[in-house]
Amino acid sequence: MTDKKELLSSKKRIRKYDMVFIHGLVWIIIFGFPFFLMDRSVSFDWKRFSNSIPTLVAFMLVFYLNYFLFIKKYLFEGKTGKFILLNIVLIIVFALLLHYWNDLLRSIVPEELPPPPRKPKHFNPSPALFIVRNITSLGAIVGLSVALRMSTRWSKVENERKELEKAKSEAELQNLKNQISPHFLLNTLNNIYALIEFNPPKAQEAVMDLSKLLRHLLYDNNHAFVPLQQEVDFINNYIDLMRIRLADNVTVTTDFLLQNHSSAMISPLIFISLIENAFKHGISVGKPSFIDMKLTEKPNCQVEFIIRNSYFPKTKSDMSGSGIGLSLVKKRLELLYSGRYTWKTNTKDRVYETILVIDTLNGKQ
Repeated sequence: MTDKKELLSSKKRIRKYDMVFIHGLVWIIIFGFPFFLMDRSVSFDWKRFSNSIPTLVAFMLVFYLNYFLFIKKYLFEGKTGKFILLNIVLIIVFALLLHYWNDLLRSIVPEELPPPPRKPKHFNPSPALFIVRNITSLGAIVGLSVALRMSTRWSKVENERKELEKAKSEAELQNLKNQISPHFLLNTLNNIYALIEFNPPKAQEAVMDLSKLLRHLLYDNNHAFVPLQQEVDFINNYIDLMRIRLADNVTVTTDFLLQNHSSAMISPLIFISLIENAFKHGISVGKPSFIDMKLTEKPNCQVEFIIRNSYFPKTKSDMSGSGIGLSLVKKRLELLYSGRYTWKTNTKDRVYETILVIDTLNGKQ
């Protein structure tokens, strides 16, 4: 938990530095824009450039007053009227200051030389036109500030929403795992209980096999994903445990084909409920029965698991807990592999077939 908090804090600091860098870069470009328009044949007009600085400074003040103060204090708090009124006053004040800046500067620091006579112009625009221009420009700056602040807030809210969804999904997955383990153990203990009465040595062997499975449940099941080979070993142990109580009329075949140096990762116990279901509904005491299992790791990072078994549906009196394991598998698949799995079932001529294909993304979970 501490590592996660430190990671989130580190990410926030990085985003903060990124924003400072971006803002600084943008204003450097804006202030240095006149330099990009210079021509080698024309000397740079420092006076004209210095006259443009008050406008750029006014833009910065209006932008950051809104970005750091007005938007957060008024707009985000639902005080839209105060926000609009403050900006109207701010824009008008700065628009007037920008228009009368040169006159104000001359009154404070008079020029040594009289200004050169102006050439007569056919069109002499009204001062109000320049004031309206300043108001429009400053209004656009306010709009830009609001847009950037809103996008930053939306991004923050979206990240928080994703973190909450992730935490919720992890909690749901852990809850599902906690449900699977008791369900699995209940079925296994029932098998051992049946052995104790008529074959104690096999029951003792079954207890040893069960201890191996418990080791997997206690340690490996705590991880979100485990190596596919490790899960296959667990399935083999489980099948060996189930074979102990099978009659001679039951045939169980397995075929597990993994890639050399397999790096695929899979959610633990994702297949066990399907196997339990095959043993529960695929075996008859007095009739020939079979269970065929095939797991194939394909080169495209997909794992295909196919089970075909004879089908002997349970009676209503023997339906306790029926379907619990399969419903948990469905929920886990949706949480872990949503959009990356297919699960098909088919029943024909008293043969039940289930095909589950999972895209493991080569273990990059």
